[in-house]
Amino acid sequence: MQPAGDHGFGTVEGGVTAPSGFRAGAVAAGIKKAGKLDVALLVAESAVPAAAVYTTNTIAAAPVVVSRAHTANGHIRAVVINSGNANACTGVSGRADARAMASAVGDAIGCAAEDVVVASTGVIGLPLPLGTVLGGISGAADLLASDGGPSAAEAIRTTDTFTKQCAISLTVGGITYLVGGMAKGSGMIQPNMATMLGFITTDAPLTPAACDSALRAATARTFNRITVDSDTSTNDMCLLMASGAAGGDPIDAGSERYDAIASAIHHVAGELARMIVRDGEGATKFVEVTVRGAASEHDAELAAFSIANSPLCKTAIFGADANWGRVAMAIGKSGAHIDPDAFDVVFAGIPTCLAGAAIAFDEQAAAEALGRPDVDVLVDLHVGDATATVWTCDLSYEYVRINGEYRS
Repeated sequence: MQPAGDHGFGTVEGGVTAPSGFRAGAVAAGIKKAGKLDVALLVAESAVPAAAVYTTNTIAAAPVVVSRAHTANGHIRAVVINSGNANACTGVSGRADARAMASAVGDAIGCAAEDVVVASTGVIGLPLPLGTVLGGISGAADLLASDGGPSAAEAIRTTDTFTKQCAISLTVGGITYLVGGMAKGSGMIQPNMATMLGFITTDAPLTPAACDSALRAATARTFNRITVDSDTSTNDMCLLMASGAAGGDPIDAGSERYDAIASAIHHVAGELARMIVRDGEGATKFVEVTVRGAASEHDAELAAFSIANSPLCKTAIFGADANWGRVAMAIGKSGAHIDPDAFDVVFAGIPTCLAGAAIAFDEQAAAEALGRPDVDVLVDLHVGDATATVWTCDLSYEYVRINGEYRS
């Protein structure tokens, strides 16, 4: 473990089980092909303060419906996640299956079904193979361990090409706290709350209200600032659990300890969010879009997302084409307040537009800059002082292939 001061974070191993008070286990139950891990459990020693945010898609999957009810009282003991089947658009039977998953976890670890969050990810519209999932729950419960975070992160993948997890330490008031997290997501990504699936843990003694405040603040500027394809999943959720195992008095919002821990939660959420974008389906480039000089943060966000979601902007970046006119088009349609004679566009560090008009630039240098794996797009609207940054990726031939063959 690297040392962490009051204003710095140390990197630690272990993902969601790095913080004390959590165990995880995962098995290959048989939902996914080729013997891949597909059922995971994350368990606290007792019901702990927790908060969650869920998809704003009105066609919410069965596990979202069930978990919303289970997190309403601000305490959770465990999470069960299956990959390979979304249990979405499955009606009454799907909701019964989600409740059966919670009950099975409760039976396995000795808690009420209402203390269990259920999450599913995979193909929409197929009945959940409940018997297979229940067998996986039993197997995962037998494997619960304090070093099980990495296997859980592996089990929640679908089209992800790598696991997404991180953990950090921080010291406040002489006590060292840890924050860990894992996420999955690669396609169907423009969350209006979180990511497809995200789970964050801490051993800080946060109250339920503090958990809710910290999670919502973090997701607003991390998971809610990413997009791969502008699509909000039926299954999106992000959960924060606080075991309190590091000790100390309960922490509520407004204290120095809260601010430091909330900052650490924001940091972990940001790391996970950027991993999702880097692993966007078919992505060849990580793209950071910043809009500054906006009339409000909402306007800055509107303009940034309009650029990040534009297929024309994304394909231009894929082709290393500094076609800034597509950026102008995107901000103009965004609904943000725009002065057509004021905005500037900078592609990968190269100014291409000044005061709403073209300026001379080196096309070859721009192509080389846009050919790098990390690309910045900066727009200054010059109508205010608000800023927003959104993370996205390019749109490649491979994205079309992956999604054209998704169920085959």
